[in-house]
Parts: sequence; C-alpha cells; structure tokens
Amino acid sequence: MRWRNSFLLVIGLVALLGWQPAGAQKFSRQDSLKGSITPERAWWNLLHYDLEVDVDPKGKFISGVNKIRFEAKTADSVLQLDLQEPMKVEQVIFKGQILGIERDGNAFFVSLPKKLPIGEPAEVAVYFKGRPKESVNPPWDGGFVWSKDRNKNDFVANAVQLIGPSAWFPSKDHPYDEPDQGIDLRIICPADLIAVGNGRLIEKKQLEGGKTLFHWKVTQPINGYGINLSVGDYAHFGEIYSGEKGELTCDYYVLKYNLELAREQFKQVSMMLEAFEHWFGPYPFYEDGFKLLEVPYLGMEHQSAVTYGNDYENGYLGGDLSSTGWGLKFDFIIVHESGHEWFANSITNTDVADMWIHEGFTNYSETLYLDYHFGTEAGNEYLIGVRDLIKNEHPIIGEYGVNSPGSNDMYYKGGATIHTLRQIINDDEAFRKLLRDMNREFFHETVSSAQVEEFIALQTGLELESFFEQYLRTTKVPRFQYRIQGGKLSYRFKNVVDGFHMPLRIFINEEPQWIHPNEEWQELTHGTDIESVQVDPNFYVRVAK
Repeated sequence: MRWRNSFLLVIGLVALLGWQPAGAQKFSRQDSLKGSITPERAWWNLLHYDLEVDVDPKGKFISGVNKIRFEAKTADSVLQLDLQEPMKVEQVIFKGQILGIERDGNAFFVSLPKKLPIGEPAEVAVYFKGRPKESVNPPWDGGFVWSKDRNKNDFVANAVQLIGPSAWFPSKDHPYDEPDQGIDLRIICPADLIAVGNGRLIEKKQLEGGKTLFHWKVTQPINGYGINLSVGDYAHFGEIYSGEKGELTCDYYVLKYNLELAREQFKQVSMMLEAFEHWFGPYPFYEDGFKLLEVPYLGMEHQSAVTYGNDYENGYLGGDLSSTGWGLKFDFIIVHESGHEWFANSITNTDVADMWIHEGFTNYSETLYLDYHFGTEAGNEYLIGVRDLIKNEHPIIGEYGVNSPGSNDMYYKGGATIHTLRQIINDDEAFRKLLRDMNREFFHETVSSAQVEEFIALQTGLELESFFEQYLRTTKVPRFQYRIQGGKLSYRFKNVVDGFHMPLRIFINEEPQWIHPNEEWQELTHGTDIESVQVDPNFYVRVAK
C-alpha cells in the first residue's frame, strides 16, 4: 500500500497546489453573482433548511425539495437562490402559489407576490433534480463522488468546499449567511445502504420501492459547504467523550469490512478533542454531536460529520508532510479536518477571500496537537518542516466579492504566520487565552479577516497592522539583514511593506536576545566580540548578511 500512498500524496499535493490563485483570474458576472452580497441576498436572513433529497446511485441522479425558511430584514420581494448547472430547478412554491423565476447562469431570481414586511418569516419550497457535477479529484475538484466499495456496494459522498452547496441543492450560496436554526436533512437511498448526514439521527423510515429515508437534524447554524450527504454499506459504533461542556456523543460510520481498523485508528478522536478543547475551548457543537465517517475520498470538514478517507494510517496517506517524523505521530485527516469544527464551521469566513481563517488556523491546529501530546519542540519542528511547502507566488487573501479564495499558501503560510505571532506574544498561556477568547467572541459567527486582525491586536495590545499586511496581503517574506563589527551588531528588515516592524528573538553567541528591527539600520552593542548570530527559526523570516 505504501507505493499507492506515496503516489496519492504527490497527486493530492499537486492538486492542492494547483489552485488557480486570485491574481491570475479574470472575473465574470457569474463570479460576482456567486461571490457578492447582491441586493437580492441582502434583504433577507436565512433561518432554516428543510432539505429532502432522493439519491439514485445507479443513475448518478438526485432529486428533492428544499424548504427555505427566512425573514425579511428590509421590505422586498425578489430572492436570489443558487443552483449550479447541470442541476435544474423544477418549480418554486410560496403559500401554494408557483412563483416566477428568472435564471442567470447559476443564480435564480425568485419573485414573491408582494414585498414582505420587515421581520416577517416566510418559506419557499424549491423542487430540484439532476445529475450534480461529478468530482474528478475530490475534495479539491468539488462535486459528487459516485463510487463502489470493494464489495461492489454503492459508495456515495459530496465534497463541495470550493464550489459550494449549490453544486447539489438550491440554497443561499454565500458564506456570510448561515441558517440560524440549522437544517433538517432527509436523505432517501436504496434500502440496503445507510445514509449519513450532519447532526443527529432523528428517524429511519422504510419507504416503498426498496428505499429508506434517514432524517438527520442540526440545531445550530451550519456552514453551507459543510452540509454532508454520504451513502454506503456502513457499520456504526460510538463513544461518549467527557469534555468541557459535559458529555459529547461521538459516532463513527465506516465500511463494514473496516470496522476493526476504525476501532483502533479512531482512538485518536478523544486525543484530538482533548488537545483542541485545551487550546481552543469547548467543541462548538455539543448539541449536534461529533461524527466521523468514511467516504471514498481523502476527507473534509463537514460540520458535525467530519468525513474520512485516510486509509486508517497515520500521516497524510501514510506520508509525513513535514519530513521530520512528527507527521507520522497522528492521523492527518482526523486532526486537520476536525480542527475545522472550530475554524471554518464555528468561525466562518464572511467572504471566501478570507479563507485563510479556515485553513491557516486549522493548519496550525496540527502543530498545537503535537505540542499538547508530544511537547512544544515537536510542534515547532513539524511547523518548520511544513513551512517548506510555502510558494509565495500569490497572497493568501483573495479578491473580495467575486468568489475568489487566496492562494493555497493559506494553509502553510497561514500556519507560519500564526506561529510567528505566537513567538511575538512570547507567552503560551496568553496565546492559548487568545485562541479561546477568539472562539468565544466569534462563536457560530461569520467574520472577516479585518475583524480577526482587529480582535487579535486588541487582545494582545500589539500594533499588528503592518504584520498582517506583510504576511496576509503580500508575497514578501521579511529578510533580516545584519552586519557584525567586533562587539557591534547592525541590523534591519528588508523586503517588507512600508512601516513594517516586528520583535525578533535572536541568539548572539548562542545567548537569547530580543531586538526590534524595522526598515532602518539599528545598532546593538554587545559586551564581547560577536562570534555568531542566529535568528530563532520559529519566526517566519529569511536571513541575509
């Protein structure tokens, strides 16, 4: 299996690093309709989805209805709903009346009979059907995965982080607005299979025609792309985790022939929860439980239903992304995708341009997991190792309003930025408090990078404007330049934005020393001749004499 894992590791990284960066794109009207808060989105607040979907694995076809409950924020009558080709909206019904629809690509403009008064709740039922886009390389190439397990049973899942939930069902497909009251998800599938969704299983019901309906319910606001549909020949087991908010139900759905492998590998779930509750605070979805389920692709951060396909091995498909050995101490998918429960699902970017909030903090959760279980040096070595994967070809923040995520550096450079911030704070308890306060402040909210940056600056009391400008919005890596003359050290930063300054820990003759370089030459007089100068490698800077 090792050769296969090495091959998949390379293919996965190529796909991941192959995202088209924001700076290389030309944006269309469809990009704006998808990525902006249009007037037809802005006037109403999404309250709840009641989604029923019938899955036909053999025909690679789905059909159903989404009852969308909402309330008016301002008086208006035209809603923008989204459903991507080749899926089709059959009709939209409001209070028994079929509504008029105008389609503009993947956007549907639905006209209500009259303007709704402010604060008035309403519901439209949107009937849909079609063959959703099939993913060629999930989860990076979004869509449905129609697969078979080794016993030739149908094995189906969705993975739509980059293209959004409208790839398979009609929705308000913009991250700024989540259904405040969650979702009722009813999945109909062949009777010999099990359908798994987000949240808790409410009902299992036998239907005519050899089908079964599984009703899953989420009570908390839910990230749109995190809505999960998985169908397979599953076995189920579970456990109770005693966490910060009491008893957390943990349910596991795996292919039957992998049951014993899963019982062993999924012991890491409790280790993950222990570490992340320590660093980030309580798991954000106690009401809906935690779920880990096997899917026919690598895995993704579906809210309260984290999907898993890492071959029941430690590392990333058996490989170590850091090349330090530490990456083989944990199952990458269990740790990384579960870290998204805090960063992506509870704290969600308002615009995908700020997706570094999801991926940067979650990338850093891997370091914090190692720190908690294996010590700070283990985490540091891992972080420095994966930092080699940074390309710095495009900024990690994309362009706003056009459905444009930043470059893939949002993962490793995002993590390196947070690690550098941790060094500047220079107090791990204060850093831990910052992460926990951030999860408390933005609990179940959608936020912008600007809000996160401001919060961090206020909480730490640090002037961080140029720091975030440098690391998030440019490809420049600060270059620490220095000269030694006897007992005198001259130093400055080069390759930085105007006004950049940052405390830096260095070692002079192997002794630690804090300095505060900026763009101007400064001098430090040492008591003895300076024989060596080293920059603490935990800071993401480059060094040049």
